[in-house]
Amino acid sequence: MFFYEQSEWIRHAEKSSNCLLDYRLNPMNLENIQSSRRVLDPSERIAEILFGLIMVLTFTGALSVAEADKAEVQTMLIGAIGCNLAWGMIDGLFYLMGSFAEKGHGLKIYRAVRGTTDPAEAQLLIEDALPSVIATVLQPSEFESIHQRLKQLPDAPARAHLNRQDWLGALGVFLLVFLSTFPVVIPFLFMDDVGKALRTSNIIAVLMLFLLGYAYGTYVGGRAWLTGLVMFVLGSIVVTITIALGG
Repeated sequence: MFFYEQSEWIRHAEKSSNCLLDYRLNPMNLENIQSSRRVLDPSERIAEILFGLIMVLTFTGALSVAEADKAEVQTMLIGAIGCNLAWGMIDGLFYLMGSFAEKGHGLKIYRAVRGTTDPAEAQLLIEDALPSVIATVLQPSEFESIHQRLKQLPDAPARAHLNRQDWLGALGVFLLVFLSTFPVVIPFLFMDDVGKALRTSNIIAVLMLFLLGYAYGTYVGGRAWLTGLVMFVLGSIVVTITIALGG
């Protein structure tokens, strides 16, 4: 999503700083490595809802009030719900792939750090696994201390495994994308007048876009109202372009 770039360094820091340090508290962690991800952090929740909202708006926005009848509305509803159902499953799969890749990469770094006897090489490996803001304040002796502590832990498992947290995250992604369909399509389920249903649906969509932007602005410490307005404008542009391209 377009606002991911603004918070990418935050999420990278959270993930990277845990690559090695997830193993520090309990050697048993090596047998069941935990991803540094939470089930879904606030920015990811907002992004998934926004994605699902934009997808369903490409269907409702393409509906012609003057020409649409019940059959066309029904076709639109089936298309919107089916599309978000499919994309929810795909996004859930991508989430699992990302979790697995993160864990596998963490194991790779762990093995490399434990396998080297060169303090300088160990420092470089550990630096790469930490956010730069943290790595720059550590002294060589502190890097070596981390190196030695990691060497005292048992060997890493042969491969990474997905756990309950990962599957819950994937389910959360699926539900956010899929359920975001319904606030926008509900008017079409309960209103016979297509014009009124479309206007009501658009009002709901506008409110959702603004609230998503407001929530994101609050999360990143920006101007929530301004971020809400920007989200609404950019979301509307994305939907318009998607419809114009036949999406």
